[in-house]
Formats: sequence, C-alpha cells, structure tokens
Amino acid sequence: MSKEAALTRRPEFVPGFVPDFVLVMGVCGVGKSTVGRAIAERSGGSFIEADEFHPEANIRLMSAGQPLSDADRWPWLGAIAEGASEALKRDGAPVIIACSALKQSYRDFLREKLGSIAILHLTGPRDLILQRMTGRSHFMPPELLDSQLAALEELAPAEKGITMTIDQDPAKLVEWTCALLGMPDAEVESRKGETA
Repeated sequence: MSKEAALTRRPEFVPGFVPDFVLVMGVCGVGKSTVGRAIAERSGGSFIEADEFHPEANIRLMSAGQPLSDADRWPWLGAIAEGASEALKRDGAPVIIACSALKQSYRDFLREKLGSIAILHLTGPRDLILQRMTGRSHFMPPELLDSQLAALEELAPAEKGITMTIDQDPAKLVEWTCALLGMPDAEVESRKGETA
C-alpha cells in the first residue's frame, strides 16, 4: 500500500516545525504502543505508555469488561500529561505518547496541558483490530472494542493530526509519520556527527 492510500487525513504543518509531543491515538488493538515506541526510537525521542499511568482501579474495571467513564479518565490523563512534561524537561527531545485519547475533549485537555502537540490517529477495519486484540496479552479484553469504537471521535478539522490505516507494515507507518511531521532520524543524525 502506498503512503497516499494509507494516509486518510493530511494536515498542513509549518515547514521546519517539530512538535514537542506526538500523540499516537486510537482504539485498543491498533498498535499505538508498537508504532509510538518505533517513532521514539527513530527520532531519538522519549516514549510514554499511557497504560502504565492507569490506577489499579481502572485496570480492574477494564479487566472485568467495564468501560471507563470520563470521571475514571481525567486523573489518568492528568498523570500522562505530567509524565510527558517531565520527560521533555529531562531529555530535551520530542515525547511520543501512546494513548487512546478517544474523545476530542481528552485531546483538548492534553493540548491545554502540553502545548505543542501533533496527533497520529491509527485506524482500521474492526475485524482486523479484533484479530489483533485476541492474539495479544493485555488487561483490555476484546469485548471492550465496540465500546471504544462507539466512543471514538475522529479528529476535528482544527486538530493538527494525521490519520493512517493500520493494514500495512508498521515500519512504513513510522517512516511516513516521521517524514510528515519533520521528525529527525536519530541514526542519520548520529552518522552525520561521526563524519563531521
């Protein structure tokens, strides 16, 4: 699949703009962590796994097949924003956040807390996502996929973001995303430093 076929939403970014934060969002099972971690490695940035910020009460609810409410999510989102801010201060490099961020209000909250943020929305056919979920070990049961799809709010026109389909090589998603966002390639930069 070509980049043009995979890219269903292309934003207008300012040339030379590199965001401090990149939010990799989408429902469970789309590969947010895999893609987000790879973007961080490629760009020399930090990686934040939002699942690690869930309190035990949230994990118990999801493990039991119960969707989280907004009240369950706000403290979690606050902890993610705090962790991402600390990572930027500590490392001085872009921070890649893998987080569902299903609703625009959640993304607005993160934007308000973090400022400069670009979004990669990973999406795909329900059957493919469900297949991925049933083949992994995670506290989120496949039964919650439909509730996440129902809660999902697509990126609004004013949101700086890219939407890409997941039915392709994750390495290509990473390559295209980094190119579109102007993210540095840490390996290339390292080679430049060695030859300088």
